[in-house]
Amino acid sequence: MADFSYSIDLDGIATIDWNVPKSQLNVLTLSGLETLESIIDEVLENSKIKGVIITSMKKDFSGGMDLKMLSKFESSKENSPSSQIYDLVMRLHRMLRKLELAGMDPKTKKGGKPVVWACPGISAGIGTEIGLACHHRLVADTERAKIGLPEIMVGLFPGGGGTTRLVRMLGLMASAALLFEGKLMKPNSAKSAGLVDELVNPDKLLVRAKTWILEATEIDRIKPWDSKNYKMPGGFPYHPTGFMTFAGASAMIKSKSKGVYPAPQKLLSAIYEGSLTSFDNALKIEARWFTNILMQPSTSNMIRSLFVNKAALEKGLKRPENVPSQKVVKLAVIGAGMMGSGIAQSAATAGIKVILLDKDKIALKNGLSKIESILDEAVKKKRINQDKKSYILNNVLASTDYSELTECDMVIEAVFEDPKIKEIVIASASKYIGKDTVFASNTSTLPISKLAKHSKDPSQFLGIHFFSPVHKMKLVEVIKGDKTEQKAIAKALDFIKQIHKTPIVVNDSRNFYANRCIIPYLNEGMCMVGEGIAPIIIENAAQQLGMPVGPLQLIDETSIDLGVSIANATKKALGKDYQDIGVEKVLFKMFEIGRLGRKVKAGFYEYSESGKRVRLWSGLKAEWQDDENQTSFEEVKNRLALVQCLEAVRALENNVLLDIREGDVGAILGWGCMPWAGGPFGWLDLKGSETIIKICDKLEITYGKRYQAPNFLKELNKKNQGFYEVFNY
Repeated sequence: MADFSYSIDLDGIATIDWNVPKSQLNVLTLSGLETLESIIDEVLENSKIKGVIITSMKKDFSGGMDLKMLSKFESSKENSPSSQIYDLVMRLHRMLRKLELAGMDPKTKKGGKPVVWACPGISAGIGTEIGLACHHRLVADTERAKIGLPEIMVGLFPGGGGTTRLVRMLGLMASAALLFEGKLMKPNSAKSAGLVDELVNPDKLLVRAKTWILEATEIDRIKPWDSKNYKMPGGFPYHPTGFMTFAGASAMIKSKSKGVYPAPQKLLSAIYEGSLTSFDNALKIEARWFTNILMQPSTSNMIRSLFVNKAALEKGLKRPENVPSQKVVKLAVIGAGMMGSGIAQSAATAGIKVILLDKDKIALKNGLSKIESILDEAVKKKRINQDKKSYILNNVLASTDYSELTECDMVIEAVFEDPKIKEIVIASASKYIGKDTVFASNTSTLPISKLAKHSKDPSQFLGIHFFSPVHKMKLVEVIKGDKTEQKAIAKALDFIKQIHKTPIVVNDSRNFYANRCIIPYLNEGMCMVGEGIAPIIIENAAQQLGMPVGPLQLIDETSIDLGVSIANATKKALGKDYQDIGVEKVLFKMFEIGRLGRKVKAGFYEYSESGKRVRLWSGLKAEWQDDENQTSFEEVKNRLALVQCLEAVRALENNVLLDIREGDVGAILGWGCMPWAGGPFGWLDLKGSETIIKICDKLEITYGKRYQAPNFLKELNKKNQGFYEVFNY
C-alpha cells in the first residue's frame, strides 16, 4: 500500500490522502516522495479536476521528514553525499513549487487550480511545509492539533521551502518563534500568527475545503510573492526597517546560541540571502544552506541522539524480549513531597489510578496542592481544560493507610533521600503488597541492591530515578539491582512509556549513571571557585560548551544542603577512599553562612525578593577570587566538559552504563550535556580520541587523576576509531 493515494468526487475535486502503512504518524520517506510527485503530476494534468485537497487519513497530518533517510545520505560513502542531499531537497522544492503554481500560466498567473491543505491534527516539519505551498490552509479546531516547524530542535532548519515561504508570508520577526525556537502552535495561536487561514470543526474539515475550492477566485490562487509589487512584511534587508530587524536577529542568535549551535546562524543566512533575490532563487539558497547544515558532524550527532535514538528508547529498545505487556493499572506512590506528588501527577495524567500515601494528612494535603498547582498552570497555558484537570485529580486517592497497597500492581517509594528512612518505608510497605507487585525506589544516589534487602522480593525490586521537576523532565533512569528480574524491568519500562517519558536502563552503582556524571560537573565548578577562578568565567565557559546552565547556577537550583548531604553520604560510604579535590572548603562554607541556593534567595547568585536570579554573589570575589592567577578560558571549558565525559566513559567501562546511545540521550535529557554535540560520547567522537588524550595528559599533571584518560579511550586511539564506529548500532 502506497503512502499517498487520491480520489476524485462528482464535483471534480481531487482529495490526496496521506496514510503511511503500519505507522502512527505520517513521515515523508523517499518512496512517499516519489508517490506524491506522481499524484501531483496526475491531478494537475487532468483537465476534469477543478481543485485539490491535501489531507490525512490519520488523526494527525504529519510528524515530518524521515530523518533516518537524511542521515543515511549524510553518512553515504558513495559519490558525494552533499550532492545527493541537495538534489533530494531541490526535487522536493520543485514538487511543492509545481503544487503552488498548480498549472497557472507563468506570465499571467491565471488558470491555476486551487489547492487546500486540510490538517486534522498535529503537523510538524515537512507536513507544515506542504501546507505552506497550498493556497488555503485549514486546521481542525481540536485540543490535539499543533502546527509548526520544529527542525531547529534537532539541529536543522526547515529545508523544504518552509523557511522561504514563512518569512515571505509573515516577515522575519513574526516568523522567528516558529523558525528559530521550533514552537508548535495550537490552532488559535497558529491562526493569530498567520500560519493558517481558518479553524474548522473536525467533522466539517473536508466539506469546508471543498466549499473554498468551489468559491475560490483567481486572486485566491496566487501567493503574495508571485504577485507584482510584492513587499516582504517588516521590510527587505536593504530597507531601513528591515536592516535593523536583520541586525537585531543576528545579535539575538549569537546571544542565545553562544556560538555552539550552527543551525540558527545558517538559518538566518538562508533567510537574509534568499530575501535579496527572487523566490525561486531563494529556494535554491535555502537548499544549499540546508545541505550545509546537514553535512555538519554535530548536526548528524544531534539527529542521532535527539531523534533516532531517543525515539528508539521510547519505543522499547531496551525492553526485555518475550515478556508480555506489563502496563500499570493501579500505582502507589509513597511520599507526598515534591518528587512523590510529581510522579503521582504524571501517572494520573496518563489515566493510571494512583494511591498517594504519606504518614500524615498535612503532608498529603500539601502533596495534593502541589498536583493541583501543576494542573492549574497547565490550564492557564491551555494545555488542558477544566474537565481534564478534574479527571486527573479524581485519579489520585490520598491515604495514610498502608493497606491501600494490596491492590496496586506497582509501588514507587519517593521519601527523603536517607537510607534509614527508605529502609523503614520499604520494609513497612512490603508487608502489604502482592507477590507480583513491582517495588521501585525513587533515589538518585543510593545503591539499589542494598535497599532491595529490605523488600519482600528483591527480584521484583528496582530503582526508578525521576528528575526534578517531574512534570517537566523527560528522562527516567531505571536501575537494575543484583537480583532484579527481567519482568520487573519490563514493568518499569512499560510504566515509563505510559507516562510518555524517555527511559534508560543502567546497572546498580552509587550515583548510577546520571548523578555519577552530574556531580563531578558541579564539584569542578566549586573547585574552580576555590582555586580563585572568576565565577563569571566558569559560568560563561559552561554556556559556551552548550550547557543550559553553569555549574554554580545548577547548584543553586538543586540547593547547597543537598550537596552537603550527598558529600557526607559519599564520605561515609567510601571511607578512606574518599578524596576531596578542593570542593569542601567552598561547599561547607556556603552551607555555614546560610547561602543554600535559590530556595532561600541566597547562594552563588543573588536573588530578588520574588526569587528572580539577579547576579553572581559579590561575596565570592572577596572570599576566593584571585585576579592574579586566572586559568585560560579554553582550559576552563575543557575541564568542565571532560569531568562529565570521562565519567560517562568510566561508567561504560564499569558496566554501569550498558549502551552509549542511552549514555548520550540520558545526558542530554537529564542534565543538558552538550546537545549540539549529541551528548558526551558524541562530543568525544567530534574531538577525536587523540586530541582528548593529549588534553587529559596535560590536565592530569596539574589537577590529578580525575583527568586520567580511561583505558577505553586509549584503545579507541590505538584503533583510530570513535565510540559509534566501535559499537556500530
